[in-house]
Amino acid sequence: MIYKDDCTLPKEYLEGLAEQGMEGLPDLVRILVNEAMQIERENYLRAKPYERSDERKGHANGYKPKTVKTRIGEVTFDIPQVREGGFYPRSLEKGLRSERALQLTLAEMYVQGVSTRKVAAITERLCGTQISASQVSRAAEQLDEMLEKWRDRTLGEVVYLYLDARYEKVRQAGSVQDAAILMASGVKKDGKRSILGVSVSLSEAEIHWRAFLEELVQRGLHGVQLIVSDNHAGIQSARKAVFTGVPWQRCQFHLQQNAGQYVPKVGMRTEVAEDISSIFNAPDLETAETFLKKAVEKYEVLTPKLADWMEINIPDGFTIFAFPREHQRKLRTSNYLERLSQEIKRRTRVVRVFPNEQSCLRLISAILMETNEEWEYGRLYLRMEVG
Repeated sequence: MIYKDDCTLPKEYLEGLAEQGMEGLPDLVRILVNEAMQIERENYLRAKPYERSDERKGHANGYKPKTVKTRIGEVTFDIPQVREGGFYPRSLEKGLRSERALQLTLAEMYVQGVSTRKVAAITERLCGTQISASQVSRAAEQLDEMLEKWRDRTLGEVVYLYLDARYEKVRQAGSVQDAAILMASGVKKDGKRSILGVSVSLSEAEIHWRAFLEELVQRGLHGVQLIVSDNHAGIQSARKAVFTGVPWQRCQFHLQQNAGQYVPKVGMRTEVAEDISSIFNAPDLETAETFLKKAVEKYEVLTPKLADWMEINIPDGFTIFAFPREHQRKLRTSNYLERLSQEIKRRTRVVRVFPNEQSCLRLISAILMETNEEWEYGRLYLRMEVG
């Protein structure tokens, strides 16, 4: 039987698979996924093989084999190709994500201190398959290999770069310390978001941020037109050294928070927040500068420290006015990284203290990889074809 030419399975072949039982599953999975990918390509091309159609948008170009490790063993799939490029079947990726989900579950339970015996019992109830304690232990090691490959993948052109950090408690040298989780995300030239990198460091000092950013460049990151982050000294020194001349947008959300430190009375906070919002919501740079000037004049008598701070710091949030208006709202802040940070916190708070840096990096990398896949197959974050 030649699968690609005739997807109809002979009765005797199916009977043979039935007789093989579990041993025949890899072959059955291969056939079903191959068929799903074949249908995907036909839908993408808007034409079946050898079909003449005015709606056709490309041409089939054979298949490439890809061997994947699954819970039922290694399976070699035939990935349909399109001559003009731009096509990759989602059928296979969905299957792989379910495999990674199981691996992540095993690793996450293991990291959280659940005994290998209990993990094995849980997975047997969930999957109907016996998994030994040694397999549970190896799952974490296998996950490390996959996550390291993802963290080291080649990057490409990224138009907008977002930087942020959070802290997790990690046991280091016999004591519990706060480790900095450095994260980089970006909007690619196709308008989709991507998690670019993650690192567990001793702190947010310049030396760590600089090494982190240099590694992104070594992996092929280029084309950055704007960097969005808070005003942390380590980030500022590192970005200036690694991305010399690239404009910087200070996160407006963090600016609003910082302003609160200079408001002398609680009753003034709402008024100050509204004034700063009016400045940032201005339709153009000239109007924003006018609003800022009025705000400085308003507060220089009541609270001169606030007025001085606003005059010096608020302009750091004006960089976006040089970019397409359709993009400005999503370039104002690094809030979507903040929301991602909250999701990480939700998943890691049950751990409380990670036994070492590697276990911390493992779990957070897995969470970020899941998010990156959702973004990859999700809708556009920004439309890049704007005037």
